[in-house]
Amino acid sequence: MSEAGSNNSDPEIERINLRISRSFREVVDETWRERGFNSRSEFIRYALRESVNHPEGAGFWKDLAISEAQFDEGEGRSSDEIKAEYGTNDE
Repeated sequence: MSEAGSNNSDPEIERINLRISRSFREVVDETWRERGFNSRSEFIRYALRESVNHPEGAGFWKDLAISEAQFDEGEGRSSDEIKAEYGTNDE
């Protein structure tokens, strides 16, 4: 995840590249906007800090990564499919 054009002159700040699937990036983008973060980078920094400061929650991130891989391999199901199966309705 590179932020091209960033003019951050703080020598303590380093840029990293992060490779994730397009589908997961879309989920991340939707999440940071819904939660009121100013940018994707701000949200990812927050998530990383939380992961480091609260390692007991690491299982969540592992489960999320496994779910993403399963979905990308065609093993996942859409939320509409799950709602239909369990008879839930958001309306």
